[in-house]
Amino acid sequence: MHPDSELERLMARYQAGDFAAATALVHRVSPQLHRFFLAQFASRSDADDLLQETWLRIHKVRHTYRPSEPLLPWAYAIARHVRVDHYRKSLRASAREQRLEEISSAPIATSNPPSGPPGDELAALLAPLSESQRELLAMLKVAGMSLEEVARATSSTVGSVKQKVHRAYKKLREEFGSLNLRKGGSTHQP
Repeated sequence: MHPDSELERLMARYQAGDFAAATALVHRVSPQLHRFFLAQFASRSDADDLLQETWLRIHKVRHTYRPSEPLLPWAYAIARHVRVDHYRKSLRASAREQRLEEISSAPIATSNPPSGPPGDELAALLAPLSESQRELLAMLKVAGMSLEEVARATSSTVGSVKQKVHRAYKKLREEFGSLNLRKGGSTHQP
């Protein structure tokens, strides 16, 4: 029996109109999805918004879920699309704001964001990675998904996921090694 078979049963009941099952599903899966969004450089309020948007989309497309399949990869695929849509929307907004700043002659005040919760520290550690590498590590290490589930959620093969994760780890090792050297650390590398 699949370790998350309870999730699949809850989803099947939700599809059949049992909204108590939907509530239980939201309570079981939301913490994982929220951590997924926090690991992607999103602020806590952005993560909250993205989580809410994900559940709205899951509700709209719940009929597409196949009960014979694991639930988490399906839910993470939806969450991934929500995050990408949010990213694209923020890029468009940023481009409009930059054009407005160029028009304006008044100086713009900047402030440093306050030191935030542990999710911000994780985001800072993962900063050198590409968006897709951060996403894979969030699914594997933060959400605890298997390679197979991550492959299914990202429409990739297990081999491709392994290769991307290996490259992400290598890049992090290189980054942290160069930080250690800049701070006067040992030049010895394993």
